[in-house]
Amino acid sequence: MTTTATTETSAKAQLVAENAFLQEVVRQIRAYDSYGFYRSWTDELVLSPFVVPKKKKREISLEGDIDPATKLRILCFYRAIASLIENETGQLCQVIVDLNHEGFGWALVWSGRLMSVSRTIRDAHRFGFESLEKLAEQGEKLTKAGIELVERFPEVARI
Repeated sequence: MTTTATTETSAKAQLVAENAFLQEVVRQIRAYDSYGFYRSWTDELVLSPFVVPKKKKREISLEGDIDPATKLRILCFYRAIASLIENETGQLCQVIVDLNHEGFGWALVWSGRLMSVSRTIRDAHRFGFESLEKLAEQGEKLTKAGIELVERFPEVARI
């Protein structure tokens, strides 16, 4: 491994170690790993399927059904958001991801009767982010918005 690759790897490791959202995504993915497949993987390696550069996105075909691994990545992303909202507000959050075979649908995170996160999903086949930084940024943004809604309407979130 070259010095540049080592520095890049350690920077990614540091980013994951310092970022609560990325740590939660890793926890969610590992929770679905009933056979221990990811047990020996580093956190950065577990998160690597979330990084899909624009060039690679263009190469992914939109024909056919969505890969189950991609569906799981989408679910884990939104479950991480729900988990962090729960930890911050103390309100139980639920998640549902509904996708049709063409890759269109939505992801919902709610507490009680309050919809704290609602996102339309298009081209689910190509779900991913430019970098781990973008993944963390988007997740933190949605989490923060969800927390603000739950704190703004706590009586609706409790019902």
